[in-house]
Amino acid sequence: MKIQKLLGMSVVILLVLSGAGSAQSFKGFYVGGSVGGANGNSDAKTSTVFSPTGYFAASSVPAIATVGAQNPSGNGFAGGGQAGYNFQSGSFLLGIEADFGGMNLSNSATGSTTYPCCAPTAFTITQTVETSWLFTLRPRVGVVAGPVLLYGTGGMALTNVDYKAVFTDTFATAHENGGKDDHLTGWAAGGGAEFKLNPHWSLKGEYLYADFGSLTTTSTNLTAFTPPIAFPSNIFTHKADMRAHIYRFGFNIFF
Repeated sequence: MKIQKLLGMSVVILLVLSGAGSAQSFKGFYVGGSVGGANGNSDAKTSTVFSPTGYFAASSVPAIATVGAQNPSGNGFAGGGQAGYNFQSGSFLLGIEADFGGMNLSNSATGSTTYPCCAPTAFTITQTVETSWLFTLRPRVGVVAGPVLLYGTGGMALTNVDYKAVFTDTFATAHENGGKDDHLTGWAAGGGAEFKLNPHWSLKGEYLYADFGSLTTTSTNLTAFTPPIAFPSNIFTHKADMRAHIYRFGFNIFF
């Protein structure tokens, strides 16, 4: 809905200003900055396996997989700096842009249920997926009408993902944790509108959808009872991906 409103406003501006003269120049090198927000969402999965020498009853394994299929989400800040170069022929524009800045997202989800074998005791799974920065490198293709540029863009996106998962229960104070902190490379695509204030300054609004792929890790650190007894045969698998809707508004300075 937000991207539809943004593009709709851009089209209105374009129609109003398209008669304001011939296409202005967006050609050349530029640098700028932007601020905005992002909505992140993930598919996170925690599961384990049954072992005759392990801690879990056979019926507990599918129950853990069901509760461990979660969708962490959250909102945060997005913004930073960008630089690029545009080629322009008449109303047609082709450019390349790189940007780097913060994307502070913390997506979390928690679920719990009773053990099928052993009610009323229960287990809980909490998963968190966090990012702190974003880099993209994207071609831009657009059309210029008067002082307005409408463009589409798509290319590489890179971020850090810090994924954490924790399993606990009330049967025998069981505890397991797993996670991974890694860089993920994916893609980002979207579009925006840019308005030329004068030959050297412009204002812009942009939406990007980014998909960074997924990461997987395993652990064998399950413990239970007091003092803790290790159950390494109950191998846990943790997996999470990361996607984001990014809304940014900013400026460019042309040289």
